[in-house]
Amino acid sequence: MMSGNYTSIDNQNVGGSVPAVADSPAHVAVKFADSSLQTFPPSGAQGKISGAAQPPRDADDSFGKPAAGSDEPQQSGWFRSFTIAAYKPYFDVDTADVLERIKDSLFPFNGSFSEKTANNPDLYGPFWICTTLIFVAASIGTFVTYIAHKVQKKEWDYDINLMTWSAGLFYGYVSIVPLALYLILKYFSAPSGFVHLLCLYGYSLFVFIPAMCLSVIPQEIVRWVVAGVAGFMSASFVALNLRNHIKSAGERWFLIVAGIFLLQLALALVLKLYLFTISV
Repeated sequence: MMSGNYTSIDNQNVGGSVPAVADSPAHVAVKFADSSLQTFPPSGAQGKISGAAQPPRDADDSFGKPAAGSDEPQQSGWFRSFTIAAYKPYFDVDTADVLERIKDSLFPFNGSFSEKTANNPDLYGPFWICTTLIFVAASIGTFVTYIAHKVQKKEWDYDINLMTWSAGLFYGYVSIVPLALYLILKYFSAPSGFVHLLCLYGYSLFVFIPAMCLSVIPQEIVRWVVAGVAGFMSASFVALNLRNHIKSAGERWFLIVAGIFLLQLALALVLKLYLFTISV
C-alpha cells in the first residue's frame, strides 16, 4: 500500500529476524586497567626519567653535536686552528687529572710528568695557574706594600702596573719560552709537541703560588730562601721531564737542558726582585 511517497510493508510478509538493539551507552560498564600513577616516580618509568628521580640527561649526547646535514662548516687544514673545536681536546680534563698533575709538579724528581701527559696534554691547568699567579702577585704585592707604608707612616698609592706587569710576565713566559724551545728541538731533530711543552711549563709555575703567599713574611732572608727553593723546584721539574727526550738531540743535549734549568732560575730571580721585594 502506497501513502504519498512512502511505502508500507506488511510485517507478516517480512522474513528473517531483526538483531537486538545494543544497551544504552549509559549502561555500558567501563573497566580501567591498573595504573602506577599512585607512586611517584612510577616504578616502570621509561625514557630519560629513571625510577631514581634523577634529572634527565641526553643519553646519546646529541645536544651539543651538529645534526647531520647542518649548515655548520667543517674546517680542515690551517683553518681548523681558528675554530673552537680544534682546542676542545686540550681542555678535556677533570679535577682529579689537574690535581694529579699539580702534585707531580711539586715532586719534580719523579720525572714522570711527561709520560703521564704524553697522550693527553691539557691547557686548562696552565691557563688557570697563570691566571691565579697574576691575581696572587697583584693582591699579595699590593697588600704587603700597603702594610709596609702604614707601618712607616708613609703615603701609599695603588700601582695598577703591578697587575699588567704580572699578566705580561706569566702569560708571555708560558707562551714564548715553550715556542722557542719547540723550534730549537725541531732544529736538532728532537721535536716535541708544542702543546705538551705549554702544558709542562704551565704546571711548572704552580710552585710559585705558595711561594708568593710566603712572601708576606717580613724577613728579607726568608724571601730569598723561598724564591730560591721555588725556582729550584720549578727548574728541576722542567729539566728532568725533558732530559730523556732531549738526549736524542745528540751531544748538545746537556747544553739544552742546562739552558732550560738556568732560564727557569732566572724567572725565579725576576720574581724575587720585582714581586718578593717590598720597597717603601
